[in-house]
Amino acid sequence: MGVEVVVDGLTKSFGRQVVWEDVSLTLPAGEISVLLGPSGTGKSVFLKTLVGLLRPDRGHIWIDGHDLAHCGERKLYELRRLFGVLFQDGALFGSLNLYDNIAFPLREHTKKTEAEIRRIVMAKIDLVGLVGAEGKLPGEISGGMRKRAGLARALVLDPEIILFDEPDSGLDPVRTAFLNQTIVDINADIEATFLIVTHDINTARTVPDNIGLLFRRELVMFGPREMLLSSDEPVVRQFLNARRHGPIGMSEEKDVSELEAEAQMGHDPGGLPPIPPQLMPSGNTIRRSQQPPGRWLAANGVIPPQGSFVDELGRDWLEEYPRLIDAHLNGAK
Repeated sequence: MGVEVVVDGLTKSFGRQVVWEDVSLTLPAGEISVLLGPSGTGKSVFLKTLVGLLRPDRGHIWIDGHDLAHCGERKLYELRRLFGVLFQDGALFGSLNLYDNIAFPLREHTKKTEAEIRRIVMAKIDLVGLVGAEGKLPGEISGGMRKRAGLARALVLDPEIILFDEPDSGLDPVRTAFLNQTIVDINADIEATFLIVTHDINTARTVPDNIGLLFRRELVMFGPREMLLSSDEPVVRQFLNARRHGPIGMSEEKDVSELEAEAQMGHDPGGLPPIPPQLMPSGNTIRRSQQPPGRWLAANGVIPPQGSFVDELGRDWLEEYPRLIDAHLNGAK
């Protein structure tokens, strides 16, 4: 299992510019969390602070009993080894083939033999579906393949926390769907703690166990996927439904006059769209951290929008999930 990450009262600024302040959230061990927010709200800065590349002005980041935000350089170096990071563009070395790119952290940070390194690297290459491409240079492959190679490198030291900085950036919807499935499958396999920064609404609605939203220098909400997808919070509703009307404007947030004008026009935000089923691991297996569909809604007395939890094949996962659990348990016996 991955480790729990507890962020408490985190604040970061550059000079007089406050990026975000008093951010508190918990990334549950082994679960997939997504962080959303309009462009320029400091999502990538949050990832860099989380891994210790930037120091916060105030607050704490508790990992495995240690405060990463205030520990010494030696302890920070140790804690960083708990992390794997997938950068936006893969951040591969252009002069090295995929094999050597993926092997690089092992050669830098371990004393393993080349035979051991080859066994580990080829296992990660197989995990992300790149067998046969390991001899290619980054410039010879597609953007989606570079993302997967970057993911293999992020996994090569068996991290307990994996950060994804806009993994869908530059990918078409089909490649994004394949990458999302790969992320879910890897989480089911290694059970690490995942945090994904993304702008892709479909990813946010179908992949994570938890969703958070940064806006106006604060964390507006963070919690179970169903809580955010059923929320009436204006900025959450606007962002997750990709609407023009609401607090988010073309540049950043709308001013008071713009919001008042929208209110006077009597704009109807419309009903909430159906909550889609959460993406399952390949083969319809079950991730350890995955919750039954509708559990949070039922526990909090929230009625989901009509058509929720029905997939593209017309299967109702409120009925399908219990059958899958039974099959899974019987198979385990």
